[in-house]
Amino acid sequence: MGKQVDARGLSCPQPVILAKKAIDEGNFPVEVTVDTVTSRENVRRMAENGGCRVRVEEAADEFKLIITR
Repeated sequence: MGKQVDARGLSCPQPVILAKKAIDEGNFPVEVTVDTVTSRENVRRMAENGGCRVRVEEAADEFKLIITR
């Protein structure tokens, strides 16, 4: 069923650390919700550098990153 990470309201590097931990657990897809462009880009970059695919959905003032292998 995957893993959901709510990183809204957290400043970097916390969203990246939480996303990395979820990715390392290997329970895909990993859905990470963030509320800043900086967090979105940092999580996206970390996941792609780790060999994952990332799809970003934007809704209101939030971003949901769906991370798959």
